[in-house]
Amino acid sequence: MNTLKLRSLTTVVAALVLSLPVASARTWTSADGSATFEGELLSYDAETGTVGVTHSNGNKMVFNQDKLSADDITFLKENGNVAAPAPAPTAPPAGGATGGSVDVKSLPEVLPDPDGKEADMSKPVQVYILMGQSNMLGFGNAGQLKGIAAEKYPYLVDDSGGWNVRKDVRNVFYCMGAQRYNDWLTAGNGNGSGSFGTEIGIGNYLGHAIDAPVLILKSCVGNRALGWDLLPPSAVGTGKDGKSYQGDSESSNRMVSEEVRAANGGWYAGLQYDQDVGAAQNVLKNLSDYYPGAKEYEVAGFFWWQGNAEPGKGNVDAYDKNLAFLFNDLKKDFNAPNAKFVCATLGEHDESATLSKKMYDFAAMPEFKDKAAVFYSKPGSKGGSGGHYGKDAETYMYVGEGMGKAMVELLK
Repeated sequence: MNTLKLRSLTTVVAALVLSLPVASARTWTSADGSATFEGELLSYDAETGTVGVTHSNGNKMVFNQDKLSADDITFLKENGNVAAPAPAPTAPPAGGATGGSVDVKSLPEVLPDPDGKEADMSKPVQVYILMGQSNMLGFGNAGQLKGIAAEKYPYLVDDSGGWNVRKDVRNVFYCMGAQRYNDWLTAGNGNGSGSFGTEIGIGNYLGHAIDAPVLILKSCVGNRALGWDLLPPSAVGTGKDGKSYQGDSESSNRMVSEEVRAANGGWYAGLQYDQDVGAAQNVLKNLSDYYPGAKEYEVAGFFWWQGNAEPGKGNVDAYDKNLAFLFNDLKKDFNAPNAKFVCATLGEHDESATLSKKMYDFAAMPEFKDKAAVFYSKPGSKGGSGGHYGKDAETYMYVGEGMGKAMVELLK
């Protein structure tokens, strides 16, 4: 059988129960019998069915017992409850995250023009990673925006009508693992092709509120589903048709595996996660190439705008669970335990729509209190996500500003 490549969740087993010695390594089998893996029992809570296992590769995994075979569940019940030990501290990645904090200012009613000054480079760069599908990639019409900016978004233009450039916010965009843009933030070229996405609103609000250099790092492509292409590593059985993550990348080096791709007909569950996260990790490994003069960074937050492809390619029913897996895995992959997460609903969806409710259910999970938020995008959206909102500039500004404000509130 194929080896099951389970990945650790950062979920904490809430109830501490009777402590017993950790069991010896054994072979575990998936519920459908299709896969096995070697690992030691780390913790088990019979009341909730939560299992903790240390994989033979050293990774710690947490999942529900219903992912295991009947024999494994019997083994767990016979061995009693085992309490999870306190997690070991994680070392920061080479070159990088400091875990330091920065001051966050309150936002004014009207955002002022940027002052044109460079950021204080004695502070670590605050990195915000943007992921999702095509509307996060951005189809806003920059020409249309230019015509209305002076009236509706005056902080985007100077007195002569030219685009303002933020020298304290860097705008980097990767698509399909290839660099599309790397420069200071300006509304004139948000994604490097004359169009823009949420990065303009997000970057300007974060740049104003945060007293430190800011890096907007967008890595995404269109027509991708969370329950398939973007399936996170710790997702077990929550992908389309009950699939689990199929990649074999390490947390600190997310690479698309040609071997796994070939074994799965050219694609695999989680391939786009590996590519998008891998591209962002490579940027941070070469930080000064993307933020001149930078030496240290801290991944402070994640933005997510996706959902149009989910009904056909993914798993709407498990969207809340997969968002939780996504947030936890991103925090692990970027060594960002204190990072925040903001997602936005689709512009054509009411709050009562299934996908919207799943987003709210995710943000309401106790483990994400004051760490995750949902921006409701319908009130300011024109058209629908399937048509990229008709490339309407105001829609992309509305969602970008809204997501940026939501992140500032979480940071405060």
